[in-house]
Amino acid sequence: MSMSVGEKKDGPVADINVTPMADIMIVLLIIFMVITPLITKGIDVELPKAANIHERPDDQDNIMIGFTRNFTIFFKGVRLETGSYEKDRVELGERLREALQERGDTDKLAFLKADINIEYGEVMKIMEVLRRAGIEEIALISEPKVEG
Repeated sequence: MSMSVGEKKDGPVADINVTPMADIMIVLLIIFMVITPLITKGIDVELPKAANIHERPDDQDNIMIGFTRNFTIFFKGVRLETGSYEKDRVELGERLREALQERGDTDKLAFLKADINIEYGEVMKIMEVLRRAGIEEIALISEPKVEG
């Protein structure tokens, strides 16, 4: 609360001083603007580059499988931690079957993010697990190739 100064001395003024609140809001805005680009979404995978890619929007219902260079498997952004790579593949198959049962027969598409440093044969093993689980289409995710 403040007092009026000058010729009119009518008593206290009931106006709220919003300057400190505006200062705090500006600082918070700057903090969020700086931090937001630093937050990474998804799985730490170095994707291969491709010139002819087809853009698709991210959807929560998509079946996304990530496969990192140290043979860690992610299903819908959650790391499978059974203790061994072989058990992770079995667990992946079970989770895929459950996800397909929840969806019904509408969409049997999965997106595979495999690290560029993974051997071709290992990627094929993961694709085999997807096929056995009932996935009919597998979309391989890549980064756009920069021309020039």
